Amino acid sequence: MSRIGKKPIEIPNGVTVINNNNTLTVKGPKGELTRSFNEDMQISIEENVINISRPSEAKEHRALHGTTRAVLSNMVEGVSKGFEKSLELIGVGYRAAKQGKKLVLQVGYSHPVEFEAEEGLEVEVPTNTKVIVKGIDKERVGALAANIRGVRPPEPYKGKGIRYEGEFVRRKEGKTGK
Repeated sequence: MSRIGKKPIEIPNGVTVINNNNTLTVKGPKGELTRSFNEDMQISIEENVINISRPSEAKEHRALHGTTRAVLSNMVEGVSKGFEKSLELIGVGYRAAKQGKKLVLQVGYSHPVEFEAEEGLEVEVPTNTKVIVKGIDKERVGALAANIRGVRPPEPYKGKGIRYEGEFVRRKEGKTGK
């Protein structure tokens, strides 16, 4: 029994949802998202509420039910509020800068690492040790943040590297002398 799939999705003011053979288009003040969902899921839009139901109790339908609802809810939230991920650079000499639309990271390599912000995503650098990725598509925001973090993931001995804001890095004890 999917508890998440049964929850209705409230459509906030200023957001419109159009269903065209399980290809949903969600328009809001921040932008527009379109996605195709499995034909087995029945998506109904009544007034300001979206309901999703499944045709049977098969394992595949139960799995799709909650996933479809979660993805659709993220689309509605994205076009109304947007999503953001914050990253911190920890380490001596580690810094980030924005040059035009490029994000330039200096994280202990012999060369700076550059990232180009994709269409629909925005990268901000409020301080030289903090990077914020913003956008309306939760999946793409998380993917870009993960790619930036992957340049220099936090290491367990000194804790240096790029980490998500609030991420706990488990520290290890170093070598012990005789």
